[in-house]
Amino acid sequence: MKRLRSLAATAASIPITLFGLALVTFLIGRVMPIDPVLAIVGDRAPQDVVEKARLELGLDLPLYQQFIHYLGQIFRGDLGRSVMTSNTVVQDIIRFFPATFELATVAIILAVIIGVPLGVLAATRQGTATDQAIRVFCLAGHSVPIFVLGLVSLLVFYASLGIAPGPGRQGIAFQDMVDVRTGLLTVDAALAGDWPAFRDAWAHLAQPAGVLAFFSLAYIARMTRAFMLAELRAEYVTTARAKGLSRTRIVWGHAFRNVAVPLVTVLFLTYAGLLEGAVLTETIFSWPGLGQYLTVSLLNADMNAVLGATLVIGLIYVVLNLLSDLLYRLLDPRVQ
Repeated sequence: MKRLRSLAATAASIPITLFGLALVTFLIGRVMPIDPVLAIVGDRAPQDVVEKARLELGLDLPLYQQFIHYLGQIFRGDLGRSVMTSNTVVQDIIRFFPATFELATVAIILAVIIGVPLGVLAATRQGTATDQAIRVFCLAGHSVPIFVLGLVSLLVFYASLGIAPGPGRQGIAFQDMVDVRTGLLTVDAALAGDWPAFRDAWAHLAQPAGVLAFFSLAYIARMTRAFMLAELRAEYVTTARAKGLSRTRIVWGHAFRNVAVPLVTVLFLTYAGLLEGAVLTETIFSWPGLGQYLTVSLLNADMNAVLGATLVIGLIYVVLNLLSDLLYRLLDPRVQ
C-alpha cells in the first residue's frame, strides 16, 4: 500500500511539474523585452500590419486567455514556427537535438568511466599525494571556465599541433555524404558502412566531448570521493576489516554499493545538464546542437524557438529526475 501511494504521488507530481514549467516559459516570453510581432513582421512594417499580426497571434487577449491558448498549443505538440529557419520549432528541435544527445552521451560515459574510479581512489588514499593530486585535478576541471577549456583545446590540438580537426561536426569533404537515419552522425556513418566518415565524425566529436567530460568528471569524482569517505567511516566497514575481508571486496563489494545509490542522482542530473545544450561548448566548436540553436534564436529574437527549446530542456530535467528517483527506489529498498 505504501509503495502504491508513493508511486501515485510521483505520478501526480509529473503533470503539476509540467504545468509549472509551461507557466514559467510562458511568463519568460511575456517579460522579455522582445516584441514577437516585430520579430515576425520586422521593425519597419506599417502599424496596420503590426496590429493585424498581433490579433492573429492572440496577443491582444487577456494574459490568462493567452496562457490557456499556449497550453492548448503545447498539448497538440505545436510550439510555433521559427522566424529564423521558417520551420516549425518541433522540426528544428528534432533536427538539432540528436547532435547534443550524441555529444552529451559520449561526454557522460567518459566522465563516469574516469571520474568514479578517481573518486574511489582518492577516498581510499585520503591524505596521500595521490589524493592531493586528484583533488587538484578535479579542482582545475571544476573551476576553469568551460569556454577557456574549449579555446585552449582548439589552440593546442588544432592550431598548434594539428592533430585534431577544426570546429564543426564533420569535415567539408563529408558534408551531407551520410544518409540521416538516427541523427547521430557516428551511428549513421556506421550503419551506412562509410568508415572514413565514421572516423571523421569521431575525430570532430573528440574535442568537445573531451572538454565536457573533463568538466563533468571533476564534479563526479569530487562527489564520489565525498560519498566514499562517509561510507568508509561506517561501522560495517570496520566490522568487515575485523573479519579479514580484502580491501578490494570492502571498497567495491560493500562501500561502493551504498555509494552507488546517491551517486545515481548526481549522474542523472549531470547528464541532464549536458543534454540541455552545452551552450558555450557548442558555440566554441560550432557544434550544431540544441545549445547553439537556442543561442542563435535568442540573438535573433526568435521567441517561439527560444521558448520551445527552453520547454524541451525543462522536460528533459523532469524526465531524468523521475528516472533517477525510480532507479533510486530500486537500488535502495529502504526508500520503498
